[in-house]
Amino acid sequence: MVTELDTAASSTAAPVVDEVIEVRDLRMRYGATDVLSGVNFKVRRGEVVTLLGPNGAGKTTTIEILEGFRMRSAGEVTVLGIDPATGGEQWRARVGVVLQSWRDHARWRVRELLVHLGRYYEPFSTPERRRPYDVDELIDTVGLHERADHKISTLSGGERRRLDVAIGLVGRPELLFLDEPTSGFDPQARRDFHDLVHRLSDLEDTTIMLTTHDLDEAEKLADRILILAGGRIVADGSAAQLARQVTGQAEVRWSLDGEHFVHATPDATSFVRELFAQHGEAVGDLEVSLATLEDTYIELVQQHETGHPQRAAIAFEEVGR
Repeated sequence: MVTELDTAASSTAAPVVDEVIEVRDLRMRYGATDVLSGVNFKVRRGEVVTLLGPNGAGKTTTIEILEGFRMRSAGEVTVLGIDPATGGEQWRARVGVVLQSWRDHARWRVRELLVHLGRYYEPFSTPERRRPYDVDELIDTVGLHERADHKISTLSGGERRRLDVAIGLVGRPELLFLDEPTSGFDPQARRDFHDLVHRLSDLEDTTIMLTTHDLDEAEKLADRILILAGGRIVADGSAAQLARQVTGQAEVRWSLDGEHFVHATPDATSFVRELFAQHGEAVGDLEVSLATLEDTYIELVQQHETGHPQRAAIAFEEVGR
């Protein structure tokens, strides 16, 4: 959130960059412990990227460095063309952050808090991106229109989470960081949030980077998935790409004359084509399934935790080809 006003900053056009985030050889050491030991990745404009990893892998540290809240030990990082370690108020106005929880301002009402926070972004508005977000539109977007004039202390957990999202969006950011964004959401609220993420990415060209423990959510939302383990990025690609490279198998199920069959194959398309060539319309109940993101994630993390990271490294290189 912007905390100081720099009216002169609004007259300077912000640099336009296609690669919104660039990380090269990022390292972080706490005492004698290396948490990050050479992290490399890029995020392009308009992408939705999910960062996954086991507890203690360094996800929070990585995100806090990108947000400019933590100094790195070594490496090069640029976010929206600026080193976040030296980013000023104009840079920060372009970045939105949704933390796991927001516990302040219990006596404020929803609308008045968002109006108040939005005023900090007014000096940074540009013809290309008007700031802040229209508050009533924002309240409708996150599904809080019926609670707009209620005190924050009276909101349910899910409603508080919707408000957290609204706070992160009020400055109409070009880059949005989301930390466990749907924690506490019921299924309908989660679906509404997923629609919001897609709308921000598709219509407003907002780049989104999120962390979540919900692998199903990651698979539904992300254009690309980064898996962090052993202090490095060990996988980078879509859920389908990672599944193909790590497991290499698809599972085909079908029935024939009332009998059910299952077959694992590295090339489901060719197998199904041959199946129909041989049996034609007698084939029924056809189902083709790839490994899930959960299968892929567990396989990659186990390879590193058991001291056999070479297979994951090979798969990672193949995805990048």
